[in-house]
Amino acid sequence: MLDNIEGQSVPNVTFPTRQGDEWVNVSTDQLFKGKTVVVFALPGAFTPTCSSTHLPRYNELAGVFKKNGVDDIVCLSVNDTFVMNAWLADQEAENITVVPDGTGAFAEGMGMLVDKSDIGFGKRSWRYSMLVKDGVIEKMFIEPNQPGDPFEVSDADTMLNYINPNAKAPAAVTIFTKPGCPFCAKAKAALKDNNIGFEEIVLGTDATTVSLRAVSGQTTVPQIFADGKHIGDSEAAIAYANS
Repeated sequence: MLDNIEGQSVPNVTFPTRQGDEWVNVSTDQLFKGKTVVVFALPGAFTPTCSSTHLPRYNELAGVFKKNGVDDIVCLSVNDTFVMNAWLADQEAENITVVPDGTGAFAEGMGMLVDKSDIGFGKRSWRYSMLVKDGVIEKMFIEPNQPGDPFEVSDADTMLNYINPNAKAPAAVTIFTKPGCPFCAKAKAALKDNNIGFEEIVLGTDATTVSLRAVSGQTTVPQIFADGKHIGDSEAAIAYANS
């Protein structure tokens, strides 16, 4: 059974983590005591839904969560610390704290340890999210107990809506650039100075001018887009950032 245990304390677990070249034990007290923490747990690092949607959206909304009183966002998975660290680096999710529940002790304590041997995973965590305040679980969003890997309620937007229904998610911003472009650097600096998150598509690495022409009709960089709208070049980017 996947029981909702709102009102209870999180399990008391110590996680062996690898930080640099050192082994560092991290306790649940260190993660949760005196803090407001959003937790999302998932079946495995590098798996499709976890990598394409679950973790990236929490990372993207981290600034909004912080503005609404959240001190940290923790991602838990039954993987070892080396796998979790490699996944975090691959995802470039600098706003997320990944915690390796390697033995499944935390998931088991939560009542969320499930058997996924049918797909070769063995014991893993069920997908869920929760809001924890000073070690006590205030709210849980547990995916429905059905075959497969449902992803309906543990997403970042659902959690943010619970914390503050009026919170505004940031615009989805993309900027096309190329190495050594001073106008690109200027546009990116303007976005960063105004705390506007963006995804950078570097020509020659992530795409070519074919994609640039296809989506914008332009051949020069930078070109910036926000929520599906073409904003324009560097000057337009600066105006958008300062608006």
